[in-house]
Amino acid sequence: MHEKHGLSVSVCMATYNGRAFIEAQLDSILPQLSKYDELVVSDNSSTDGTWELLQAYQKKDQRIQLFKNEQPGVIGNFEKAIRLGQKELIFLCDQDDLWQTNKIEVMRAYFQEHPEVTVVISDLIIVDNDFQILVPSYQAMRHTKPGFWHNLLRSSYIGAGMAFRKELKDLILPIPKEVPMHDMWIGLLADHTKGVAFIPNKLVYYRRHGLNTTEIKTTASKVQQFSWRWKAWQLVRKRLRENKKKA
Repeated sequence: MHEKHGLSVSVCMATYNGRAFIEAQLDSILPQLSKYDELVVSDNSSTDGTWELLQAYQKKDQRIQLFKNEQPGVIGNFEKAIRLGQKELIFLCDQDDLWQTNKIEVMRAYFQEHPEVTVVISDLIIVDNDFQILVPSYQAMRHTKPGFWHNLLRSSYIGAGMAFRKELKDLILPIPKEVPMHDMWIGLLADHTKGVAFIPNKLVYYRRHGLNTTEIKTTASKVQQFSWRWKAWQLVRKRLRENKKKA
């Protein structure tokens, strides 16, 4: 197990009926953690043996913190894990992906070298259930770049590749129930102060179940997408105003 070198890490994972693939993800993450780091898991009432598997892992590894989520949905599940993460860097984590063996090392080094950056988002390789490559670069597909307005119109913030500094929790929590997704919310708030960096390293195999390449893109109507963006903008403005008053 690694000794502490630099910023400590909380990997925050949301789980729900992921027994079929979560083991591979756990095995890709745990060897990267030092004894000063932690894996925080919030589970949304899984019924397929996910919780029991997590408990078995926890018995062997004290760095694993397990919690049951009472809030509905994916956003509530991630919010619970984020709220409970105690370390200096918060890494978001999907249950069914696979991390490259140097993911934490590369992203931690970037944070240490760029103190002005509050959110770092790596590139992803999109794969199917059998890890056959569907899209070799998420960033190339989405034409990702930082910038608040660019990402409000076409969000390229993706939780599976995202990590952020613990101090950002004061701004992002609680996550409004009306936001389209938690990663968009985090990215917009951080990008408002030019705190987001996209790095080209492909550090995650991002698994899409039974989808072909075209289905990875949103199927929401133009009206729905506009409504989401307008709502996100209103909510971000409101949170920034509230935060200014607190400061």
